[in-house]
Amino acid sequence: MSFVKQSLIAIVAVACAFWGLVTFVPASLPFLDRLGLLAPFGLAVPEGGQGGAAAGGPRRGGGGPVPVIAMNATEANLFAEIETIGDGRALRSVAMAPETSGIIASLNLQSGGYVTAGDVVATLENAVQQIELERATFLLQDAQETADRLTTLGATVPQLQRTSALLALRTAELDLEEAALAMERRRIIAPISGWVGLVNLNVGDQVTPATEIARVDDRSEIVVEFRVPERFVGQMAVGDQIMATPLARPQMVLEGTITALDNRVDPDSRTLRLQASIANKDDVLRAGMAFRINVSFTGEPFASIDPLAIQWDSNGPFVWVVRETKAAKQPILIMQRNSDSVLVSGDLAVGEVVVTEGVQNLRPGSEVDVRGSDTAKPDEAAAPALTRG
Repeated sequence: MSFVKQSLIAIVAVACAFWGLVTFVPASLPFLDRLGLLAPFGLAVPEGGQGGAAAGGPRRGGGGPVPVIAMNATEANLFAEIETIGDGRALRSVAMAPETSGIIASLNLQSGGYVTAGDVVATLENAVQQIELERATFLLQDAQETADRLTTLGATVPQLQRTSALLALRTAELDLEEAALAMERRRIIAPISGWVGLVNLNVGDQVTPATEIARVDDRSEIVVEFRVPERFVGQMAVGDQIMATPLARPQMVLEGTITALDNRVDPDSRTLRLQASIANKDDVLRAGMAFRINVSFTGEPFASIDPLAIQWDSNGPFVWVVRETKAAKQPILIMQRNSDSVLVSGDLAVGEVVVTEGVQNLRPGSEVDVRGSDTAKPDEAAAPALTRG
Protein backbone atom coordinates (compact mmCIF):
# COMPACT_ATOMS: atom_id res chain seq x y z
CA MET A 1 0.00 0.00 0.00
CA SER A 2 1.39 3.40 -0.98
CA PHE A 3 2.14 6.19 1.46
CA VAL A 4 -0.62 8.34 -0.03
CA LYS A 5 -3.29 5.70 0.59
CA GLN A 6 -2.11 5.15 4.17
CA SER A 7 -2.24 8.88 4.80
CA LEU A 8 -5.77 9.15 3.40
CA ILE A 9 -6.98 6.27 5.59
CA ALA A 10 -5.43 7.85 8.68
CA ILE A 11 -7.04 11.20 7.92
CA VAL A 12 -10.45 9.58 7.46
CA ALA A 13 -10.08 7.66 10.77
CA VAL A 14 -9.13 10.81 12.67
CA ALA A 15 -12.03 12.74 11.11
CA CYS A 16 -14.50 9.99 12.10
CA ALA A 17 -13.17 9.92 15.65
CA PHE A 18 -13.43 13.73 15.88
CA TRP A 19 -16.98 13.67 14.55
CA GLY A 20 -17.94 10.93 17.02
CA LEU A 21 -16.62 12.89 19.96
CA VAL A 22 -18.40 16.08 18.94
CA THR A 23 -21.69 14.31 18.22
CA PHE A 24 -21.97 11.63 20.92
CA VAL A 25 -19.73 12.89 23.73
CA PRO A 26 -20.77 16.52 24.33
CA ALA A 27 -18.79 16.52 27.58
CA SER A 28 -15.57 16.42 25.52
CA LEU A 29 -16.27 19.81 23.84
CA PRO A 30 -14.48 21.93 26.47
CA PHE A 31 -11.40 19.72 26.19
CA LEU A 32 -11.39 19.91 22.35
CA ASP A 33 -11.88 23.67 22.57
CA ARG A 34 -8.83 24.03 24.82
CA LEU A 35 -6.82 22.14 22.19
CA GLY A 36 -8.03 24.61 19.57
CA LEU A 37 -9.81 21.94 17.50
CA LEU A 38 -13.29 23.48 17.48
CA ALA A 39 -12.63 26.95 16.09
CA PRO A 40 -11.31 25.81 12.63
CA PHE A 41 -14.66 24.07 12.06
CA GLY A 42 -16.84 26.89 13.37
CA LEU A 43 -17.82 24.98 16.54
CA ALA A 44 -18.12 26.38 20.04
CA VAL A 45 -18.79 25.07 23.53
CA PRO A 46 -22.46 25.57 24.48
CA GLU A 47 -23.20 27.74 27.45
CA GLY A 48 -23.09 25.89 30.72
CA GLY A 49 -19.79 24.18 30.02
CA GLN A 50 -21.28 20.64 29.49
CA GLY A 51 -22.71 19.54 26.19
CA GLY A 52 -25.21 17.21 27.86
CA ALA A 53 -26.61 19.99 29.99
CA ALA A 54 -26.87 22.45 27.08
CA ALA A 55 -28.75 19.88 25.04
CA GLY A 56 -31.55 19.79 27.57
CA GLY A 57 -30.54 16.63 29.52
CA PRO A 58 -29.90 16.68 33.25
CA ARG A 59 -26.34 17.48 34.22
CA ARG A 60 -24.48 14.58 35.93
CA GLY A 61 -21.77 14.31 38.50
CA GLY A 62 -21.16 17.55 40.24
CA GLY A 63 -23.06 19.47 37.57
CA GLY A 64 -26.60 18.45 38.70
CA PRO A 65 -28.88 15.65 39.96
CA VAL A 66 -28.37 12.24 38.39
CA PRO A 67 -31.58 10.91 36.79
CA VAL A 68 -32.43 7.41 38.04
CA ILE A 69 -35.32 5.00 38.22
CA ALA A 70 -35.98 3.57 41.66
CA MET A 71 -38.41 1.51 43.67
CA ASN A 72 -39.36 1.18 47.31
CA ALA A 73 -37.99 -1.88 49.11
CA THR A 74 -40.87 -4.09 50.19
CA GLU A 75 -41.06 -6.92 52.71
CA ALA A 76 -41.38 -10.61 51.88
CA ASN A 77 -40.92 -13.83 53.79
CA LEU A 78 -38.17 -16.29 53.04
CA PHE A 79 -39.67 -19.29 51.26
CA ALA A 80 -38.07 -22.71 51.37
CA GLU A 81 -38.99 -26.00 49.76
CA ILE A 82 -37.42 -29.33 50.61
CA GLU A 83 -37.62 -32.37 48.35
CA THR A 84 -36.50 -35.71 49.72
CA ILE A 85 -37.29 -39.42 49.60
CA GLY A 86 -39.08 -41.30 52.39
CA ASP A 87 -40.10 -44.87 53.15
CA GLY A 88 -43.66 -45.77 54.12
CA ARG A 89 -44.89 -48.22 56.71
CA ALA A 90 -48.27 -49.17 58.10
CA LEU A 91 -49.77 -47.17 60.93
CA ARG A 92 -49.61 -50.34 63.04
CA SER A 93 -48.07 -53.68 62.16
CA VAL A 94 -48.13 -56.80 64.36
CA ALA A 95 -46.57 -60.21 63.79
CA MET A 96 -48.88 -62.92 65.21
CA ALA A 97 -47.16 -65.90 66.84
CA PRO A 98 -48.29 -68.58 69.30
CA GLU A 99 -47.44 -68.23 72.97
CA THR A 100 -46.51 -71.89 73.23
CA SER A 101 -45.37 -74.75 71.03
CA GLY A 102 -47.83 -77.10 69.39
CA ILE A 103 -49.43 -78.41 66.22
CA ILE A 104 -51.86 -76.21 64.28
CA ALA A 105 -55.38 -77.63 64.58
CA SER A 106 -57.25 -74.91 62.67
CA LEU A 107 -56.27 -71.91 60.59
CA ASN A 108 -58.84 -69.18 60.02
CA LEU A 109 -56.74 -66.98 57.77
CA GLN A 110 -56.58 -66.15 54.09
CA SER A 111 -53.57 -64.56 52.48
CA GLY A 112 -54.38 -60.89 51.91
CA GLY A 113 -57.59 -61.12 53.93
CA TYR A 114 -58.91 -58.79 56.59
CA VAL A 115 -59.18 -59.63 60.29
CA THR A 116 -60.81 -57.80 63.17
CA ALA A 117 -59.22 -57.34 66.56
CA GLY A 118 -60.26 -60.28 68.79
CA ASP A 119 -60.76 -62.79 65.96
CA VAL A 120 -59.34 -66.28 66.57
CA VAL A 121 -57.04 -66.74 63.59
CA ALA A 122 -55.62 -70.16 64.53
CA THR A 123 -55.77 -72.85 67.23
CA LEU A 124 -53.31 -75.49 68.38
CA GLU A 125 -54.10 -79.05 69.40
CA ASN A 126 -55.23 -78.92 73.04
CA ALA A 127 -56.15 -82.44 74.13
CA VAL A 128 -53.66 -82.43 77.01
CA GLN A 129 -54.73 -78.99 78.14
CA GLN A 130 -58.38 -80.07 78.03
CA ILE A 131 -57.64 -82.97 80.37
CA GLU A 132 -55.78 -80.68 82.75
CA LEU A 133 -58.70 -78.26 82.73
CA GLU A 134 -61.21 -81.01 83.58
CA ARG A 135 -58.96 -82.35 86.35
CA ALA A 136 -58.59 -78.86 87.84
CA THR A 137 -62.33 -78.38 87.70
CA PHE A 138 -62.96 -81.69 89.51
CA LEU A 139 -60.38 -80.93 92.21
CA LEU A 140 -61.89 -77.51 92.78
CA GLN A 141 -65.35 -79.04 93.26
CA ASP A 142 -63.95 -81.54 95.77
CA ALA A 143 -62.08 -78.85 97.67
CA GLN A 144 -65.17 -76.67 97.73
CA GLU A 145 -67.34 -79.48 99.15
CA THR A 146 -64.76 -80.26 101.84
CA ALA A 147 -64.53 -76.62 102.88
CA ASP A 148 -68.33 -76.29 102.99
CA ARG A 149 -68.69 -79.42 105.13
CA LEU A 150 -66.12 -78.30 107.68
CA THR A 151 -67.71 -74.88 107.84
CA THR A 152 -71.08 -76.48 108.63
CA LEU A 153 -69.64 -78.50 111.49
CA GLY A 154 -68.37 -75.28 113.00
CA ALA A 155 -66.56 -75.42 116.35
CA THR A 156 -66.57 -79.20 116.49
CA VAL A 157 -63.82 -79.22 113.85
CA PRO A 158 -60.31 -78.13 114.90
CA GLN A 159 -59.21 -74.78 113.57
CA LEU A 160 -56.16 -76.32 111.91
CA GLN A 161 -58.35 -78.68 109.88
CA ARG A 162 -60.58 -75.83 108.72
CA THR A 163 -57.52 -73.75 107.72
CA SER A 164 -56.08 -76.63 105.70
CA ALA A 165 -59.39 -77.07 103.90
CA LEU A 166 -59.51 -73.39 102.93
CA LEU A 167 -55.90 -73.55 101.74
CA ALA A 168 -56.70 -76.57 99.59
CA LEU A 169 -59.69 -74.73 98.15
CA ARG A 170 -57.59 -71.72 97.21
CA THR A 171 -54.93 -73.95 95.65
CA ALA A 172 -57.57 -75.70 93.56
CA GLU A 173 -58.88 -72.35 92.35
CA LEU A 174 -55.39 -71.33 91.22
CA ASP A 175 -54.86 -74.67 89.48
CA LEU A 176 -58.10 -74.15 87.58
CA GLU A 177 -57.04 -70.66 86.50
CA GLU A 178 -53.69 -72.02 85.34
CA ALA A 179 -55.37 -74.77 83.33
CA ALA A 180 -57.76 -72.29 81.74
CA LEU A 181 -54.84 -70.03 80.84
CA ALA A 182 -52.98 -72.96 79.25
CA MET A 183 -56.11 -73.72 77.22
CA GLU A 184 -56.42 -70.06 76.17
CA ARG A 185 -52.82 -70.03 74.98
CA ARG A 186 -53.67 -72.68 72.42
CA ARG A 187 -55.53 -69.95 70.51
CA ILE A 188 -53.91 -67.20 68.41
CA ILE A 189 -56.03 -64.04 68.51
CA ALA A 190 -55.70 -61.00 66.21
CA PRO A 191 -54.47 -58.11 68.40
CA ILE A 192 -55.48 -55.37 65.90
CA SER A 193 -57.75 -54.98 62.91
CA GLY A 194 -55.97 -54.98 59.58
CA TRP A 195 -54.92 -56.80 56.47
CA VAL A 196 -53.10 -60.11 56.61
CA GLY A 197 -49.98 -60.75 54.58
CA LEU A 198 -49.12 -64.02 52.87
CA VAL A 199 -49.73 -67.10 55.06
CA ASN A 200 -47.22 -69.90 54.57
CA LEU A 201 -48.50 -72.35 57.23
CA ASN A 202 -51.03 -75.17 57.06
CA VAL A 203 -53.03 -77.26 59.49
CA GLY A 204 -50.74 -79.88 61.02
CA ASP A 205 -47.59 -77.74 60.98
CA GLN A 206 -45.52 -77.71 64.15
CA VAL A 207 -45.02 -74.18 65.51
CA THR A 208 -43.14 -72.55 68.37
CA PRO A 209 -43.26 -69.08 69.95
CA ALA A 210 -40.63 -68.05 67.37
CA THR A 211 -42.91 -69.02 64.46
CA GLU A 212 -44.72 -66.11 62.77
CA ILE A 213 -48.24 -67.19 61.88
CA ALA A 214 -48.93 -64.04 59.85
CA ARG A 215 -48.41 -60.28 59.93
CA VAL A 216 -51.33 -57.88 60.26
CA ASP A 217 -51.01 -54.32 58.92
CA ASP A 218 -53.34 -51.49 59.82
CA ARG A 219 -52.79 -49.41 56.70
CA SER A 220 -55.66 -46.99 57.19
CA GLU A 221 -52.79 -44.51 57.35
CA ILE A 222 -49.27 -44.77 55.98
CA VAL A 223 -46.46 -43.38 58.10
CA VAL A 224 -43.59 -42.02 56.00
CA GLU A 225 -40.18 -41.55 57.50
CA PHE A 226 -37.81 -39.07 55.87
CA ARG A 227 -34.85 -36.82 56.65
CA VAL A 228 -34.12 -33.12 56.18
CA PRO A 229 -30.84 -31.16 56.48
CA GLU A 230 -30.00 -29.84 59.91
CA ARG A 231 -30.25 -26.20 58.77
CA PHE A 232 -34.04 -26.60 58.74
CA VAL A 233 -34.20 -27.63 62.39
CA GLY A 234 -36.57 -25.30 64.20
CA GLN A 235 -38.44 -24.33 61.04
CA MET A 236 -40.73 -27.36 61.01
CA ALA A 237 -43.13 -28.59 63.66
CA VAL A 238 -45.70 -31.27 64.31
CA GLY A 239 -48.85 -30.49 62.33
CA ASP A 240 -47.09 -28.94 59.32
CA GLN A 241 -48.37 -30.09 55.95
CA ILE A 242 -46.36 -32.07 53.40
CA MET A 243 -46.99 -33.29 49.86
CA ALA A 244 -46.16 -36.92 49.08
CA THR A 245 -45.92 -38.62 45.70
CA PRO A 246 -45.41 -42.40 45.42
CA LEU A 247 -42.42 -43.08 43.20
CA ALA A 248 -44.43 -45.85 41.53
CA ARG A 249 -47.31 -43.43 40.78
CA PRO A 250 -45.86 -40.02 39.91
CA GLN A 251 -49.28 -38.74 38.86
CA MET A 252 -50.62 -39.14 42.39
CA VAL A 253 -50.09 -36.28 44.83
CA LEU A 254 -51.19 -36.83 48.43
CA GLU A 255 -51.40 -34.54 51.41
CA GLY A 256 -49.87 -35.51 54.72
CA THR A 257 -49.13 -34.13 58.15
CA ILE A 258 -45.90 -34.21 60.14
CA THR A 259 -46.57 -36.31 63.25
CA ALA A 260 -43.16 -36.58 64.92
CA LEU A 261 -39.64 -35.16 64.90
CA ASP A 262 -36.59 -36.93 66.22
CA ASN A 263 -34.98 -35.49 69.34
CA ARG A 264 -31.48 -35.25 67.84
CA VAL A 265 -29.61 -34.68 64.59
CA ASP A 266 -27.73 -37.62 63.12
CA PRO A 267 -24.04 -36.64 63.54
CA ASP A 268 -22.98 -38.75 60.53
CA SER A 269 -25.40 -37.45 57.91
CA ARG A 270 -26.17 -34.09 59.60
CA THR A 271 -29.87 -34.70 59.04
CA LEU A 272 -32.99 -34.76 61.21
CA ARG A 273 -35.43 -37.64 60.99
CA LEU A 274 -39.17 -36.89 60.73
CA GLN A 275 -42.38 -38.88 60.39
CA ALA A 276 -45.51 -37.87 58.52
CA SER A 277 -48.91 -39.53 58.26
CA ILE A 278 -50.79 -39.95 54.96
CA ALA A 279 -54.45 -41.04 54.84
CA ASN A 280 -55.06 -44.22 52.83
CA LYS A 281 -58.82 -44.06 52.37
CA ASP A 282 -58.89 -45.92 49.06
CA ASP A 283 -56.35 -48.51 50.26
CA VAL A 284 -54.04 -47.88 47.29
CA LEU A 285 -50.89 -47.51 49.35
CA ARG A 286 -48.81 -50.26 50.88
CA ALA A 287 -46.20 -50.43 53.60
CA GLY A 288 -42.70 -50.34 52.19
CA MET A 289 -43.52 -47.96 49.32
CA ALA A 290 -41.12 -45.10 48.58
CA PHE A 291 -42.41 -41.53 48.44
CA ARG A 292 -41.07 -38.24 47.14
CA ILE A 293 -41.70 -35.76 49.94
CA ASN A 294 -42.07 -32.00 49.40
CA VAL A 295 -42.12 -29.71 52.41
CA SER A 296 -42.78 -26.00 51.89
CA PHE A 297 -42.66 -23.44 54.65
CA THR A 298 -42.35 -19.71 55.17
CA GLY A 299 -39.38 -18.32 57.01
CA GLU A 300 -38.52 -14.95 58.54
CA PRO A 301 -39.19 -11.66 56.70
CA PHE A 302 -36.56 -9.75 54.72
CA ALA A 303 -36.41 -6.69 52.49
CA SER A 304 -37.38 -7.46 48.88
CA ILE A 305 -35.87 -5.53 45.97
CA ASP A 306 -35.67 -5.66 42.19
CA PRO A 307 -32.79 -7.85 40.87
CA LEU A 308 -31.64 -4.92 38.70
CA ALA A 309 -30.78 -2.95 41.82
CA ILE A 310 -28.01 -5.30 42.92
CA GLN A 311 -24.45 -4.26 42.10
CA TRP A 312 -21.14 -5.91 42.90
CA ASP A 313 -17.71 -4.74 43.94
CA SER A 314 -14.68 -6.31 45.56
CA ASN A 315 -16.51 -6.42 48.91
CA GLY A 316 -19.58 -8.20 47.55
CA PRO A 317 -23.14 -7.14 46.62
CA PHE A 318 -24.54 -3.69 47.36
CA VAL A 319 -27.37 -1.39 46.31
CA TRP A 320 -27.72 2.37 45.84
CA VAL A 321 -30.34 3.90 48.11
CA VAL A 322 -31.68 7.43 48.07
CA ARG A 323 -31.48 9.10 51.46
CA GLU A 324 -32.29 12.81 51.73
CA THR A 325 -32.11 13.10 47.91
CA LYS A 326 -28.53 11.80 47.90
CA ALA A 327 -27.15 8.44 46.77
CA ALA A 328 -25.74 6.13 49.42
CA LYS A 329 -23.95 2.83 48.86
CA GLN A 330 -25.48 0.12 51.05
CA PRO A 331 -23.83 -3.34 51.38
CA ILE A 332 -26.29 -6.25 51.48
CA LEU A 333 -26.37 -10.03 51.86
CA ILE A 334 -28.49 -12.00 49.39
CA MET A 335 -30.81 -14.40 51.21
CA GLN A 336 -32.96 -15.73 48.35
CA ARG A 337 -33.41 -15.16 44.63
CA ASN A 338 -36.90 -15.37 43.14
CA SER A 339 -38.08 -14.91 39.58
CA ASP A 340 -38.96 -11.22 40.02
CA SER A 341 -37.34 -10.19 43.29
CA VAL A 342 -34.41 -10.77 45.60
CA LEU A 343 -34.62 -11.03 49.39
CA VAL A 344 -31.71 -9.32 51.11
CA SER A 345 -30.52 -8.56 54.60
CA GLY A 346 -28.46 -5.65 55.83
CA ASP A 347 -29.02 -2.08 56.90
CA LEU A 348 -31.87 -1.66 54.43
CA ALA A 349 -35.27 -0.71 55.81
CA VAL A 350 -38.55 -1.65 54.21
CA GLY A 351 -39.82 1.36 52.28
CA GLU A 352 -36.40 2.84 51.45
CA VAL A 353 -35.89 4.03 47.85
CA VAL A 354 -33.56 1.67 45.99
CA VAL A 355 -32.14 2.67 42.58
CA THR A 356 -32.77 0.13 39.81
CA GLU A 357 -31.62 2.04 36.71
CA GLY A 358 -29.01 4.74 36.26
CA VAL A 359 -26.62 3.25 38.79
CA GLN A 360 -23.61 3.64 36.45
CA ASN A 361 -23.62 7.41 37.02
CA LEU A 362 -23.91 7.32 40.80
CA ARG A 363 -21.26 8.12 43.35
CA PRO A 364 -21.62 8.29 47.15
CA GLY A 365 -23.29 11.60 47.99
CA SER A 366 -24.49 12.30 44.42
CA GLU A 367 -27.66 14.36 44.10
CA VAL A 368 -30.41 12.11 42.73
CA ASP A 369 -33.43 12.91 40.61
CA VAL A 370 -35.84 9.96 40.85
CA ARG A 371 -37.82 9.60 37.63
CA GLY A 372 -40.33 7.19 36.13
CA SER A 373 -40.96 4.97 39.12
CA ASP A 374 -43.69 4.16 41.59
CA THR A 375 -41.83 5.17 44.72
CA ALA A 376 -42.47 7.22 47.77
CA LYS A 377 -40.55 10.40 48.29
CA PRO A 378 -37.17 9.79 49.89
CA ASP A 379 -38.12 11.67 53.03
CA GLU A 380 -41.32 9.60 53.32
CA ALA A 381 -39.70 6.25 52.57
CA ALA A 382 -38.08 5.96 55.98
CA ALA A 383 -41.46 6.02 57.75
CA PRO A 384 -42.28 2.29 57.30
CA ALA A 385 -38.89 1.38 58.75
CA LEU A 386 -39.94 2.86 62.09
CA THR A 387 -42.72 0.27 62.50
CA ARG A 388 -40.84 -2.77 61.31
CA GLY A 389 -40.03 -3.85 64.84
